[in-house]
Amino acid sequence: MTATEQDVCGDPRRGGSATTASGTAGDPGAAPVRRLARVTGVVQGVGYRPFVYKSAHAYGLTGWVLNDPEGVLTEVTGPLATVEAFLADLTDQAPPQARVTGVHVEELPASADPPDGFVIRTSVHTGSKDTIVPADGHVCADCLAELRDPEDRRYRYPFINCTNCGPRYSIVQALPYDRAQTTMADFTMCAACADEYADPLDRRYHAQPNACPDCGPRLLAADAAGNHLRDEAALAAAVAALREGKIVAVKSVGGFHLAVDARDEAAVRGLRAGKRRDSKPFAVMARDLETAAGFAEIGPAEAELLASSSRPIVLVRKKPAGLSEAIAPRNPNIGVMLPSAPQHHLLVAEEGLDTLVMTSGNISGYPIAYRNEDALEHLFGIADLILYNDRDIQTRVDDSLVRCSAHPELGAPLVSFLRRARGYAPYPVEVGVELAPTVAFGAELKTTVALSRGTRVYLSQHIGDLKNDETWESHQRTARHLAALHELTPLNAAVDLHPQFRATRLALKEEGAGYDRVVQVQHHHAHMASCMAENRLTGPTLGVVFDGAGYGPDGTTWGGEFLLGSYRQAHRVAHLRTVPLLGGDRAVKEPVRTGFALALDALGGPEEAVGAFPVLGRWDEQQLHVFATMARRGVNAPHASSMGRLFDGVAALLDVTTHAEYEAQGPIELEGLLARDLSMTVPDQRYRFALDATAETVEIDPRPVVRALARDLADGVDRAEISRRFHSGVVDMVVERCRAVREDRSAEGFEQVVLSGGVFLNEFLLVNCLVELRRAGFRAYCQQQVPTNDGGIALGQVMVAHAQLTAPDEGPRG
Repeated sequence: MTATEQDVCGDPRRGGSATTASGTAGDPGAAPVRRLARVTGVVQGVGYRPFVYKSAHAYGLTGWVLNDPEGVLTEVTGPLATVEAFLADLTDQAPPQARVTGVHVEELPASADPPDGFVIRTSVHTGSKDTIVPADGHVCADCLAELRDPEDRRYRYPFINCTNCGPRYSIVQALPYDRAQTTMADFTMCAACADEYADPLDRRYHAQPNACPDCGPRLLAADAAGNHLRDEAALAAAVAALREGKIVAVKSVGGFHLAVDARDEAAVRGLRAGKRRDSKPFAVMARDLETAAGFAEIGPAEAELLASSSRPIVLVRKKPAGLSEAIAPRNPNIGVMLPSAPQHHLLVAEEGLDTLVMTSGNISGYPIAYRNEDALEHLFGIADLILYNDRDIQTRVDDSLVRCSAHPELGAPLVSFLRRARGYAPYPVEVGVELAPTVAFGAELKTTVALSRGTRVYLSQHIGDLKNDETWESHQRTARHLAALHELTPLNAAVDLHPQFRATRLALKEEGAGYDRVVQVQHHHAHMASCMAENRLTGPTLGVVFDGAGYGPDGTTWGGEFLLGSYRQAHRVAHLRTVPLLGGDRAVKEPVRTGFALALDALGGPEEAVGAFPVLGRWDEQQLHVFATMARRGVNAPHASSMGRLFDGVAALLDVTTHAEYEAQGPIELEGLLARDLSMTVPDQRYRFALDATAETVEIDPRPVVRALARDLADGVDRAEISRRFHSGVVDMVVERCRAVREDRSAEGFEQVVLSGGVFLNEFLLVNCLVELRRAGFRAYCQQQVPTNDGGIALGQVMVAHAQLTAPDEGPRG
């Protein structure tokens, strides 16, 4: 038995076009050989069997291919060189939506009765289900050509698809992936579609969503007055509404978007008013790359991501004379995506509608609507028209959001997930360690769910913040759905350490009944383990974990942490000095409160704070007195060692963001002043942190930084330069702390550093920390397969739980 392995499941740039193998039948006089090949990965529901069938015929080989619960199994007989070329093509020439993780080849003895041809055998449905459910894919070039061809029977059909494209994860109800187990079950194929479906040489062979205007889903539209339209009339009504500056709710692959003409500023502002969203950036959908290049700077790596089958939103730099500033205010970036569904192509093809704002179709604080009845009940509070269809969505899936970062010393562009969902979920992360079946419930914000089997951790799509019953139900439903798809019964559960988190409370109640063991994993340890896992690291590791908040083992709020350890355990070796959060969670919504607390701590009293930072003078004397008293006495002012809150406070003191409409608005707008220029300021202008090394755990003191801010403001230094000095100072502090830890533990041979936590979504901080740490001789790693924010927590929880539940010589250790 030989095997070749490729780890491509997590690569957000995977794309390309379908190709089939070509070649000769080999030397007809050579003795034939017989090989059995097991192909694993995303190889069902993506046209893989027809690809194998065509390839075998092209090479003149005999044998068979079938689907089974482990993936695809094929046997071929023919000349050795030809068989080897065919086997290489199983990975190299795979269909565009396939993601081959392994090809295991077994030599078989020659058959006494070799087959005459090559056939597709009936699928086998017994055994353990190791097949990976394919993600939803964009419209392939062939289907797009048919969509635009007046002579084609699917001309302008909004649900055109084939084995190389279309919905998958969002419509599947159970495995095996057959039409009867998808939301297409109610649509009986007409004779023409059934012929395509049954023909191995047809592009729609076993394409489960296959349909046409005669037998498939229909486009529908409704307005608030109760008027209903269908098909072309529905599409025409949506186009007319968009041209008139109205808001249209559009049902996409994984849920509803709210759309307006991106070039109509009044419409954009109307959408902001309807969503009650004054500042949070909107994403836009452009007709094509050429259109997007008119208002955004798009490099080769970004273009590759935009055009990939996953079709994520990609954060790109705005051009000065581009779209309205109202789309992404006070932000150098704009989120851009290309059409991912046929109805998108039909909309943006219309004259004057080449770019649409496409934002989540939801009421603020709730997940996106994905059921027709929910959209019709709730979205008319914002939308003037709802464009929907009668193909149900089984699983809600948001748009994925990624960013490409470049630096000469990083080599290939660094691709970071801000949100991992459509096009990538539920692809697993290969961790290289055999894991017990475990479910991890993630954190409370930006939640995802993870389930482990073998060496894979299946990570769900982004679910959201568990602030309401609807999101909580989605969280629990997703966990059940993922487990059912893979016939996986988790033995153990992993949850956050915070005793008040909803998932933690539920899992602990079920310990001994639903689960053998429930492991509570400290928030920042999970971040660290997540980054270690996707990079397949073992051994002593220093985790630099910066975020907004996480429950510490001491019962306080952590968030500016240096942790040393492994999957099994990690201990705190340094942390940021704590700051009181005046009013608790109110300080997150009103970061000026944190700014005031920082100024008080650094400068002494309210008068000094107001004198140094004019923004604080907007409070009257009584307010200042109340907040100062809260800070001094610790009344409703819990302390937090949070790097996210430090960024909040600095943004407020510079009068960049005093009140936050959305999470991390202050840090995002503070970084926005840098205009995506990643150059560090000169060393003597970088702000310096102090250290208190008297305790066992080193405390990193930001008070000198706050005093430097005050001096620079008084001297009239530009806010963008102050931001650069602050950011550069944080980078220096990280490198210096890592060096100090290495020196303290030189005998251990420690060189490994991982960067995780939501603060490392800051591009300047992430890129420069990686570069400077590597210059300092460290092996520094970040996250590229899962988000570095709480969307990646569940992966780390699985790894920590596994390590703590296994014997020392069995689990990941360091």
